[in-house]
Amino acid sequence: MTKIVAVFGSARVKPNTDVYQQSYDVGQALAEAGYVTMTGGYDGVMAAASQGASDASGAVQGITVAELEYIGESRVNQWVTEEIRYETLHERILHLVKTADAHVVMPGGLGTAQELIEVWQGMRLGDYPVKPLILYGTFWDAMIDSMLQVGYISERDMRLITTVHDTRTLLDTLTDAFETKD
Repeated sequence: MTKIVAVFGSARVKPNTDVYQQSYDVGQALAEAGYVTMTGGYDGVMAAASQGASDASGAVQGITVAELEYIGESRVNQWVTEEIRYETLHERILHLVKTADAHVVMPGGLGTAQELIEVWQGMRLGDYPVKPLILYGTFWDAMIDSMLQVGYISERDMRLITTVHDTRTLLDTLTDAFETKD
């Protein structure tokens, strides 16, 4: 069965920025490796990863939510090949967290932090099975290092995340994780 990789990140990232290009490259690499790319289905990182996957002829799932569309904040991006729609943000996040076989976290704001923490804490407490949780780049380093230094998270917690800086290492990390589990 084809593995699904969720890509989390800011809806506010603009085209022609480094983060947009990195997100595009992630989506493209995932599709070329045969993974389904799952995003929140909207703009920014989600659009970039969706576009990259689409340009590589990959499947793109967009997990959307009526709440955001009702207030005019979002609409599904053109590269989504399968839209799965929920009424509430909570339902959407649970789908992204529970359905994906792995999670890649790009730079983002409150929504992305919420997704990261939901996956990480859920795995830490045993609410969710342990799956690859991969931070892409250095964006999250300062927050995590700060929490580690003051003892708010432990070295054991750190074993649940991996940081990568390029798509080759990302794909190697996924391959290693899935070969170990399968």
